[in-house]
Amino acid sequence: MDTSAPSSAPVVTDNPKASRYELHVGGELAGFITYHLHGQVISLNHTEIDPGFQGGGLASSLARFSLDDARNRHLAVLPFCPYVQSWLKKHPDYADLVPADRRAEFGL
Repeated sequence: MDTSAPSSAPVVTDNPKASRYELHVGGELAGFITYHLHGQVISLNHTEIDPGFQGGGLASSLARFSLDDARNRHLAVLPFCPYVQSWLKKHPDYADLVPADRRAEFGL
């Protein structure tokens, strides 16, 4: 039986003013992915998880959310962040978000 409070569930949001996707756990900022949006292209630059929250799959949740958001907004993705690159290699069904002529640059 899951006794965790609903407020402790991870929540990911886009914070366009800070140019980052943010993940909060229990109201506390647990991690983020910084990005740069230029027209219909989003560059995912850096993923960071607070040391107190590492090891719980939160970075994966952030990556999936950011890529799902890009897909929903019809944005091309440039995964400059090494974590996002490695995540994409493990989830090839998202590789189509990276322009075909740029995939080799990111090892995809």
